[in-house]
Amino acid sequence: MTSLKPILSHIDNIPSTPGKFKPDKSNMYFLHHRFRLHTTVPRLTLWSLVFLGLIMLFFLLSPPSPAAPRRGLRTTAAYGGSGWENRVKASAKVRSRNGHTVLVTGAVGFVGAHASLALKRRGDGVVGLDNFNSYYDVALKRSRKSQLLDRAGVFVVDGDINDAVLLRKLFGLVHFTHVLHLAAQAGVRYAMVNPNSYIKSNIDGFVNLLEVSKSTNPQPAIVWASSSSVYGLNSKVPFSEKDRTDQPASLYAATKKAGEEIAHTYNHIYGLSITGLRFFTVYGPWGRPDMAYFFFTKDILKRSPISIFEGPDHATVARDFTYIDDIVKGCLSALDTAKKSTGSGGKKKGEAQFRIINLGNTSPVSVNKLVSILEKLLKVKAKKKVVLMPRNGDVAFTHANISLARKELGYRPTTDLETGLKKFVKWYLDYYGGKKKNVW
Repeated sequence: MTSLKPILSHIDNIPSTPGKFKPDKSNMYFLHHRFRLHTTVPRLTLWSLVFLGLIMLFFLLSPPSPAAPRRGLRTTAAYGGSGWENRVKASAKVRSRNGHTVLVTGAVGFVGAHASLALKRRGDGVVGLDNFNSYYDVALKRSRKSQLLDRAGVFVVDGDINDAVLLRKLFGLVHFTHVLHLAAQAGVRYAMVNPNSYIKSNIDGFVNLLEVSKSTNPQPAIVWASSSSVYGLNSKVPFSEKDRTDQPASLYAATKKAGEEIAHTYNHIYGLSITGLRFFTVYGPWGRPDMAYFFFTKDILKRSPISIFEGPDHATVARDFTYIDDIVKGCLSALDTAKKSTGSGGKKKGEAQFRIINLGNTSPVSVNKLVSILEKLLKVKAKKKVVLMPRNGDVAFTHANISLARKELGYRPTTDLETGLKKFVKWYLDYYGGKKKNVW
């Protein structure tokens, strides 16, 4: 999904992995030869002997030092508090006939929270996993957890998809029939600030999840979030799954495209059933603050200027805005139509399902129209300034061909932009107006 003006001031830098301690061999050599042949005591004074004796006594009497904690791994209790394993099992309990047991990664994210809630409400067993990273306001993520997921009975494990020990633990506690993999480093422009975070999450984390999944018996079916960004510099519209996707315009898009190729490899070698969903600019209540509709709303209410991008030669910038409820319906339908994986014990037993499907609205809307709708709903005139779109990963136009989604998933989006934004604005005013008046 693309954005037009990410808010980056609140983002923390991801720490680097500490290296291993390496003793200085030259010093060891010096100490060894300094003491091995000096049997004549006169060279050491009485006070020197006492000092050496005290040092030896100190090391003999001192308790062993605890191992330094590894960065990124957590104690068992930190995953969700005392007794978290029992809470995982309870949350995974299916309450409907033929219901699924689903692990949702990125469960406190925008799409993840809505999808987890929808799955739980229809009777599926749901366990969430999220590392609550600080790419955007963590308080918003915790509010999604407390106000949506906790109330619905969805337990969220506080952990990372790169933690293989945790993933194996979860798959040992629960037989997941499906994985809805939504955890990712989002955003297009942030890749210019912190590129490694995209590799760590979108590639390393995805491979880690696939590794654990392919070794599970029986293997789960996997549905995961790709992105419309993979179409990159493709000029043919509307974008079809058959179009070329080898010209990414951003590192984010490149990692999502790499994810599709990696997914195909695990499907081909290990028999994992995998469906990739290319989301087109998802918006709605509880959305991401780095998305244009979100920070436009904030700035319009604050009477701050907003930048409206235009392409070369004053070309219109437009997006295929897709309402969150339509995206969630597509996700659930992808889970329901996913066929079983065919592998066992990490070995493929037969051909497995592999799908890549667009989820969009099929009705691109210009950014100017988006702002006009927000002005109408907020009853505030925006202070607009038109600027040329910078070459930093954004593309000027997106438009989804959803014929395959209709055929495979029965997918039919029903929410137009004005209706969806009306629901978003109502949520925004309730959430920030009632609880965070200082934001304005």
